Amino acid sequence: MASPLHLLRRATHEPIRRWVLGAFPRDPGGSLDYDHPRGDPGLFGPDSVTWRIHADFPGMLAGGLAALMMQTLHPLALAGVWDHSNFRGDLVGRLRRTTTFVGATTYAPRAAAQGLIERVRHIHGFVRGTGEDGTPYSADDPALLTWVHVTEAHSFLAGYRRFAHRAVPRAIADRYYDEVRRVAEALGARNVPASEGEANDYFAGIRPQLAYTDRSREVLRILADVRLPVPLAGLSRDVFLNAGIALLPPWASELLRHTPRQRQQARVAARLLWSMAPAFRAALKESGVVSRSCRRVGVAPEAMRRWPAPDDR
Repeated sequence: MASPLHLLRRATHEPIRRWVLGAFPRDPGGSLDYDHPRGDPGLFGPDSVTWRIHADFPGMLAGGLAALMMQTLHPLALAGVWDHSNFRGDLVGRLRRTTTFVGATTYAPRAAAQGLIERVRHIHGFVRGTGEDGTPYSADDPALLTWVHVTEAHSFLAGYRRFAHRAVPRAIADRYYDEVRRVAEALGARNVPASEGEANDYFAGIRPQLAYTDRSREVLRILADVRLPVPLAGLSRDVFLNAGIALLPPWASELLRHTPRQRQQARVAARLLWSMAPAFRAALKESGVVSRSCRRVGVAPEAMRRWPAPDDR
């Protein structure tokens, strides 16, 4: 039987392109205009590190799954998902909504991105309750917003480092954290890490609040059974999900009770996704939100494969 890598290499770019844009659209309703107004850089612009890191599909998908796994370790953040989310019946939908928010706040024109942030803030105002131990929570709690943001930023950066076939200097990583915190702060987060060192310190400080609970186990069980609408049978579970495990910090993998066998499977999946990444990159080279946004501001999409100069801010 042919391996997923062999099949993907044999496939034309068009099926891959259709799958990515159809399964994880960054504007599923078609309500966002990424082509106008001309010259509008959005919240970040083409000289940002964020535009480059968020353009890499394999790293963003595996990173999103890694962030979701990490987020199950915070009892109050998980309580909000448990009480107010339809994750049991539509976990893929939750992933799509995250993709839409990240894509739009990264690449959409400024007014559209700010409007989406305000919409999410409004929704957060209705998400509140009590955790299993009786502690009250609310989705607009600055501390919980910071937790969700840092797990995502860390995971997206880890995904880029693992699968984009490019080294990420520490200065670039610091600049990424400093850039993306503006979205978290606009949502209401506070004391958001502005560098990789600050993110590491943040994780060290919050670890005593984290726990692997029965709820964590249930969400992860559903995640393990989910079938992303991928073009090849078994690809979601065997590659993307396990590649997400490979992106977790060792302490998070330990808290999540991953077995030596799971960690070995994760390493194999990460190597496979690393080999497949160029096929995704070639298929999406001239289409999708990133290319449209580049054309909006008069920049060639190929520029996203080069780090911006230190003074390009």
